[in-house]
Amino acid sequence: MAKKALLVGINDYKEINDLSGCVNDVTNIRDILLKYYDFTVPDIRVLVDKRANKENIIRRLKWLVTGAKKGDILVFHYSGHGTQIRDRNGDELKDRMDEAICPWGTDWDGGLIVDDDLCEIFQGIKTGVTLEVILDSCFSGTGTREIAPAKEMKIRFLAPPVDIECRNEEGLNARNFGRKEAIQKYHHVLWAGCKESQTSADAQIGNTYNGAFTYFFCKHIRKTQGRISRGELIKRIRTSLKYEKFSQVPQLETPGSTIKQKNIFEA
Repeated sequence: MAKKALLVGINDYKEINDLSGCVNDVTNIRDILLKYYDFTVPDIRVLVDKRANKENIIRRLKWLVTGAKKGDILVFHYSGHGTQIRDRNGDELKDRMDEAICPWGTDWDGGLIVDDDLCEIFQGIKTGVTLEVILDSCFSGTGTREIAPAKEMKIRFLAPPVDIECRNEEGLNARNFGRKEAIQKYHHVLWAGCKESQTSADAQIGNTYNGAFTYFFCKHIRKTQGRISRGELIKRIRTSLKYEKFSQVPQLETPGSTIKQKNIFEA
């Protein structure tokens, strides 16, 4: 059984608002994979800041899935800005929204990584491979604002410019990142830092900056020495975020109740 992970975190963006906790998120996730889940250093590829451009992320995603066989465990973690744009098919506008992650050097003319890009790569994974996708970013509209807890915080949402926003007409239904049908058909697990209509916080917790979701994700794994089911973990993360007065509600989607009851990063 092979184990591979791609971890992406971007604090220092080229031309858009910087964040503070994304690189710490990457090191946190890397630490728990090495300590509790028998990943080795060569199993884990890391992209941060300038190296986390679209080309590098796509290339590393292809590395992640290439050659994966039944029983293998794959992990993709992303911490950074997220956004939504009107879905386009050539020059025709479709009646839906694309959710997107924002690589370093993001631009609005093909520079995003949209859900279609990820779905195309992930659909090539063979049956029986477990893919754990962890996204600590925002997928909300520009009208949504996080109610700030009593700590310094930034929002991991990138608002589109006016010309792009004009395409984002009200009443359109946002699609889940990675698509629910792909989760059901394949052995994919999707963790999202918030609901589709919410933002994810980049917050100072204690003396360091972290993604609030990733911070508590890792904290509860460490508390249990890695022996915690996916279902129990999502409950504990939600409780901690609510207690700390974050309004975001993390989401967990699995192909069935059985895998939800198994330990995280387990087939």
